[in-house]
Amino acid sequence: MTTQPTPGTTAPAFHVPVVGGDYPADAKLKLSDLKGETVVLYFYPKDDTPGCTKQACALRDGWTEISAKAKVFGVSIDSVKSHEKFIKKHALPFPILSDEDHRLVNAYGVWVEKSMYGNTYFALLSSWPIREISSPLLHRVECARVSV
Repeated sequence: MTTQPTPGTTAPAFHVPVVGGDYPADAKLKLSDLKGETVVLYFYPKDDTPGCTKQACALRDGWTEISAKAKVFGVSIDSVKSHEKFIKKHALPFPILSDEDHRLVNAYGVWVEKSMYGNTYFALLSSWPIREISSPLLHRVECARVSV
């Protein structure tokens, strides 16, 4: 089980595949590439599920206002291919980071142990899915609740 970084601490670095937005095919993104920017990491469990689609489309519908304030990246453990289909199907304007090896979700403390009906499993934390890394303090972590 992972622990969440505390707001005000150094944001965990990353280097992961990115698809969509203005990024070319086979691109990778490092947190350090975004130095000086306000960055929002929007973690969600799975492409094209009803709840995740509703949230992604709400983000898409407010994109003009949102993108003027920060660089926003979706993050899930799905593959690049899955993200490409999700972006195309719903005309999503924002890029999505592919975290198939779970390094990013673990580093940001959103991949947690859960249980249901006596079975234990790991899944994405649902109560704090957004991490903001604020400029000029690139490596700051802020948390916010989101519901759609």
